[in-house]
Amino acid sequence: MLQDIRENSQGTIAKIIIGLLIVSLSIWGMDAIVGGFSGEPEVATVNGEDITEREFLRVVQMESQRRLSGMERPDPAMLNEDQIRKDVLDSLVQEQVLIQDANAQGLVLDDEDIDALITQMPQFQVDGQFNRDRFVSSVRNLGMGVGEFREAMRKQYVVNQIRGGVMQSGLVANENAAQLLRIQNQTRDFRVVQIPASAVSDELEVTDADIEAFYKENSDAFRQAEQVDATYITLSLGVLAEKVEISQEDLEAYYEQRAGDLAREERRASHILIEDGSDSDQVMAAIQKRLDAGESFGDLAKELSVDTVSAKEGGDLGFAGRGVYDEAFEKALFALEEGEISDPVKTSFGVHLISLDDVRRSEVPPLAELEQQLRTELARKHAQEEYAEVRAQLADSAYAADDLAGPAKELGLEIREATGVTKDGGQAPFDHSGLVRQLFSEDVLEGGYNTELIDVGDNVSVVARVGEYRKAQQLALEDVQNDIRSSLETRKTRELLGARADAIIADLEKGEALETLNAGDWEQFEGQARNAQSADQQVMRAAFSLVRPAEGEPSYGTAMTKNGVAVIALDAVNEGSPEEGGGDLDQLRTFLASLEGQREYAAYQQFLRNSAEVSRP
Repeated sequence: MLQDIRENSQGTIAKIIIGLLIVSLSIWGMDAIVGGFSGEPEVATVNGEDITEREFLRVVQMESQRRLSGMERPDPAMLNEDQIRKDVLDSLVQEQVLIQDANAQGLVLDDEDIDALITQMPQFQVDGQFNRDRFVSSVRNLGMGVGEFREAMRKQYVVNQIRGGVMQSGLVANENAAQLLRIQNQTRDFRVVQIPASAVSDELEVTDADIEAFYKENSDAFRQAEQVDATYITLSLGVLAEKVEISQEDLEAYYEQRAGDLAREERRASHILIEDGSDSDQVMAAIQKRLDAGESFGDLAKELSVDTVSAKEGGDLGFAGRGVYDEAFEKALFALEEGEISDPVKTSFGVHLISLDDVRRSEVPPLAELEQQLRTELARKHAQEEYAEVRAQLADSAYAADDLAGPAKELGLEIREATGVTKDGGQAPFDHSGLVRQLFSEDVLEGGYNTELIDVGDNVSVVARVGEYRKAQQLALEDVQNDIRSSLETRKTRELLGARADAIIADLEKGEALETLNAGDWEQFEGQARNAQSADQQVMRAAFSLVRPAEGEPSYGTAMTKNGVAVIALDAVNEGSPEEGGGDLDQLRTFLASLEGQREYAAYQQFLRNSAEVSRP
C-alpha cells in the first residue's frame, strides 16, 4: 500500500493538487486553506444564522474606542474588556433577531437605494458632493470593507424602519395627558411649625455602653483599608515650559502670527430644530420649500422648531464664538456667509437649519495685555518636543531601574512622596485609577518593580513605586469612639424629634390647638407650586406627598430638616389647569406618546429575543 501511495504521488493529478495548494498559500495564506475546510469561526448562532468572530472582534474594537473617547482622561486600563465583550455579543444577538424579523416582513433595500443613502451622507461629501476617496478612507478607518459597510447599512436601515414604525405607533389618551398636567400645575396651601434639635437636647444621652455595642455590631465599618506609602516622579509639560526663556523678538513674532486668532469673531445665528427621525428628510424638504416660497425663517422657527426657548424669538440664538456649539453645528455656522442658510445639519439634539444673521469681530488686544498669556503658550510650544523626548527616556529608564533615584537624577526630576494611598486612591496624582491599579498590582506591590509611566492628565505623566505596605487592620475602639458618639447623637436626636413631632400631630388630630402644645407658631404658605423655593425643599416634598385633606380637617405630616423637624398641616389642594402654560398640553401629549412608543418597541425587542433560538460555542 505504501508503494501505491509513493507511485501515485508522482502522478499528474497529484502535481496539479500540490500546485493549487502552493498558489493558494502564496496569494491568500494558510487561513485560506484552513478556512476553506472549516468555515469562518462563529461566536453565536441565532435561529441558524451565524455571528462571525471577525464581525464580533471588529465591533468590540469600535466599542472600546467609543468608550475611551467618552472618558475625560482616556485610559485603556480603565476598560472592562469582559463587560465590553458581553455587551457587544448581546447587542449583536439582538441586532440579528431584528434583522431576521425585518427579512420575514419583506423589508429589503436594493443596491440602488444603498447607493442613494451613501451619496447623501455628509461625512462622505466634499464641497457638497459625494467623494469616493473620502468614503473609502472613512470606511477603512472603521475597520470595514466597502462591501461590509454596504451590508451593515442595509441591515440597519430595515431595522430602523421597524423601529420607527413601532415607536411612532405610541398613543396616549388626551385625558391622561390633561390629568398629568393638572397634577403638575397643582398648588397647595399648608402651614409649618419648626421644632429645633435643641428642643430634645435634655433627653439626649449616649453612654459608653452604647458606643461599645455599636462598635461591636458594626466592626466591619471600622477597618482601615490596606494602604501604601509611595514615591513617585511627575513629568509635566508645564514644568518644562517654565524653564524655557522667550525673547522679546520671539514674543513679538508670535503675537503677529496669532493676530488673526486673537481678533475674536462672534456670529449671531438662528435655527429651526426638528427631531431626528425616519421622516426628518421629508420635513426638512418641506421647510426648505416654504423658505424658497418666501416665508420668513423666524416665522417658521416659531411654528416648527422643537427648541421652544429659541422658537419664541424666531429661532434666535444670539452671538457666540467658537467652542460654544456642537462641533457639526459650529462647522456649518462658520462656513456660512452673512444672510445664508445652511443645509440640514445633524447633531445629538436633532436636525437643524441654521441661518447666519450677523457677524461681529473684536479688535486685536495690544501686546501688553496678552504678554503673559502668549509667553506661556509659546513656552509650551517650545517644550512640547522636549516633553515627548523626556517622556520616552523616563519610560525606558524607569522600566529598567530598581528604584526611582537613577531615573530622577538622570533626567533632573524630583522624587516626591505620598502616604496612605488605598485602592480607592488618594491625593493627586493617585486620584487616577489606572495609576492606583498599577501601584497595587502584584509586580509592583510584591515584586518591587516601578509602575509603568502613566499619563494622568494632559501632558502630565507619573511613574511610582511602593515604599511601605500596610495590611488592612481593625481600628481600636478608642480611635473611633468620638466618631461613633457623634453618629449616635445625630441618630438619637432624629428619633427623639420624630417622636416629638408624632406626639404633636396626635394632639392636633384630637382637636388640641397648637398654642397649648408649647411647639411654636404656624408659618403660613399659600398657593405653593411644586417648584416653589419659599420653603425648605424637604418640607415641599413632604407637603406634596400628603393625602388630600377632608373638608375642614387638615392632613398632617413631618419632614426632617437640617436644624430639626417640621410639622406640616396641609389645608387645601388647588387643582391645576391643563390650559396653563399655552402649548404645554400638546408637548406633554407628544412626549408621553414618544415614551409609550419606546416602551412598546422595547417590549417588541424582548419578545423577539425570547422567541429566538440562540446558541454560543
